[in-house]
Amino acid sequence: MRDSAIGAAGGQSRAGKRGEKGAGDGTAADRGSRRWWTVAIFAYITLEGAGLQMRGAVVPALRRSFDVPEWQLGLVAPAGTVGYVLAVVVVGAVAGRLDTRWLLLVGVLGTGAGILVMGVAPSFALFLAALLGRGLFTGVGRGTDRPLLSHLYPRQRGRIFGFYDMMWAVGATAGPLLVAAAVAAGDWRLAYYALALAFVPVVALVVALPTPEVAGGDDPLDWAELRRITRQPAVLTMAVALFLSTGLEGGLFTWVTTYAQGRLPGSLATASLSVMLAAYIPGRFASGWLSERVGYVRLAVGLVGLTVPAFLYTFFLAEGDGLLVGLFFIGLALSGMYPTLLAYATEAVPEHSAPVNATAAVTSAAGIAVVPAAMGFVISDTGVTGAMRLLAVPLALLALVLSYALYRSVR
Repeated sequence: MRDSAIGAAGGQSRAGKRGEKGAGDGTAADRGSRRWWTVAIFAYITLEGAGLQMRGAVVPALRRSFDVPEWQLGLVAPAGTVGYVLAVVVVGAVAGRLDTRWLLLVGVLGTGAGILVMGVAPSFALFLAALLGRGLFTGVGRGTDRPLLSHLYPRQRGRIFGFYDMMWAVGATAGPLLVAAAVAAGDWRLAYYALALAFVPVVALVVALPTPEVAGGDDPLDWAELRRITRQPAVLTMAVALFLSTGLEGGLFTWVTTYAQGRLPGSLATASLSVMLAAYIPGRFASGWLSERVGYVRLAVGLVGLTVPAFLYTFFLAEGDGLLVGLFFIGLALSGMYPTLLAYATEAVPEHSAPVNATAAVTSAAGIAVVPAAMGFVISDTGVTGAMRLLAVPLALLALVLSYALYRSVR
């Protein structure tokens, strides 16, 4: 049986993973459609990654352009996150009842339109409103695209999720550079105009493509199924581990530039986060390639095992340029955690990939929100060095959680 991906007409029941074989087979036309949908999704996530990381880089320009106080500038991050999380949760709940192609088109078109409105916003209040709207549409797109990939590549989830997140890292690395180029050209708004323009061919591609075909899709979600999903050990492990790993990432994303100031020359301190993000590109490529050869849990344990010495070196021993080396290796190891853990949980309940994706989005957003905020209180009392070293706590807990998951899988 061949159904529209994650469509209401047909889903894959939990009585075995029927249909899991189909996505890699089928006619040449089916395989061609799958390739083009992959191109569309990868292009979208690259542009979305650029837009996400642009919002931090543009803050100094917003301060000058709108003359707003620091506390208002602090609303930039939550304005985008609130809408995103809300939309991902809703999409996860209704997956299996709505057409995937329509949802993805709404997400891509709305994200691009939101970025354009952010560029033309005449006031900071309207900029925040546009950011909130963009976050909502991004949640629709990202709540749909990865589950679709899960059904298009049922036997290669780890690899395709790793490559998907690698493309996000490409965009995330380019986003701040685009803002820097726009500011150098005289107007930060040029970065948003350019990014919005880049969405046009992606929207056109999604409009032109036929409805994606997969052998099975997400089953409609009800309370009984939701209870079953939340009791899956793999889903619970993913949720806890992602809260810890993304909390660690959020702390680094937020405070590593502050930590680097005074330890590196000004230009290098500013580039410290970009160095870590650049490492996400080869790191996620490697984790995607290794996931099918090593296994998800073993790979996750190996990644955290590599992160520990890199972290200890960076924040307890490194000086000068050694700090950049340490940050690169932290990014290289930590980058593969999210796609690997999400593929691990999705493999346990492939007929409900969208709710699993929503769970990952919510727990990771919670980690990114809680840990940097807690570090802010520590920094105000003891300074940034103590706060960065306290990130060893979530890292150690992450190692324990994943080690226990590995123990369960091999006993």
